[in-house]
Amino acid sequence: MTNRRLMLLRHAKSAWPDGVADRERPLAPRGQKAAPRIGEYLQAEKLIPDLVLVSSARRTQETWALVAPHLPKGAEGREIDVLYEAPANRLLEIVRATDASVSTLMLIGHNPGLQHFAAALVGAGEGRALKRLEEKFPTAGLAVIDLPLALWSDLHAGTGTLERFVTPRSLE
Repeated sequence: MTNRRLMLLRHAKSAWPDGVADRERPLAPRGQKAAPRIGEYLQAEKLIPDLVLVSSARRTQETWALVAPHLPKGAEGREIDVLYEAPANRLLEIVRATDASVSTLMLIGHNPGLQHFAAALVGAGEGRALKRLEEKFPTAGLAVIDLPLALWSDLHAGTGTLERFVTPRSLE
């Protein structure tokens, strides 16, 4: 059985400027500090995705732009419009469609979809990290889920193990 790893990263803290459409909201100063911190963490922990799928929203694109320099040059990032505010069932469809050549996949997206998706994948009984994730999936939060799957298309609820759940605050 091949193991797959799914990393779910919520965009970093965004600003709420007047007159700016939701999709166009930029990162706030706090988000501009948190995103590189998560990138440094990924690098230090050798959590390197083969493919990164990024929502088309400005705040997710800016998060990826600040994380990417900390990853090897081979980490491919792709903008995926359907990730924008996607519910958990849409996230499941996106992940199931991932090519078998990808062992480690990262999604950079939004809540509540990411939180609901992560909780559904890992099910109950994963300890404090899962409890924290179920209570709140804060901006720039990172869930790392290990999956005993040969193919991404085999993914379904309850198949994953929450390997870790990290937030910028937990890294301070």
